Amino acid sequence: MNAAKVPDIVVSRLPVYLRALQRLADAGMTTTSSKELGEKVGISAAQIRKDLSQFGEFGKQGTGYYIPYLIERLSKILKVEHVWDVAVVGMGEIGHAVVRYQGFGNRGFRVAMCFDNDPEKIGKQVCTGTPNCSFVIRDARNMVKDIREANIKLAMLCTPASAAQQVADHLVEAGVRGILNYAPLRLMVPSGVKVQHIDPAIYLQRMTYYIEP
Repeated sequence: MNAAKVPDIVVSRLPVYLRALQRLADAGMTTTSSKELGEKVGISAAQIRKDLSQFGEFGKQGTGYYIPYLIERLSKILKVEHVWDVAVVGMGEIGHAVVRYQGFGNRGFRVAMCFDNDPEKIGKQVCTGTPNCSFVIRDARNMVKDIREANIKLAMLCTPASAAQQVADHLVEAGVRGILNYAPLRLMVPSGVKVQHIDPAIYLQRMTYYIEP
């Protein structure tokens, strides 16, 4: 299977399916159907079957999908069967919230280090909310070296827009190949580096289009 030939919109739905399947498994279920899965995620059964068919056969007509097997296969397709270390850059309110977020560990990700350029923040500890686990905020001037030495491929960019592009350039220099960008700025990166932009205001504006004041 050539990953480049799979439409990005299909790839974007796979984590949604995986999350729903994990919830079904947590509820003690072992099998499901495309119809039931579709009801959980708000996507048609036909679309789910079409999406999964991009990667092979996963279920049998009349018996549905074996949940543990489908979780295993989707985890391998998304490469989250192992844990990815992630660097967080920018330790303002968003950065602190990201580091403390408890939802990464069981989804294939671990915040491994965090950076800031504020002398008042550098060297201070950030509690992650889990027992015996905290981080010392590192100096952003050492970011390229530290990330490269740790062989970290993913980063979350939580800086102001004015600093975002420069930080992104440093992340690329450090060998990062995937950036989750919280700054309200479209980043310019080389081909081969994936960027996902998260701007809550944009999604709020999409909703207010449909809502009367």
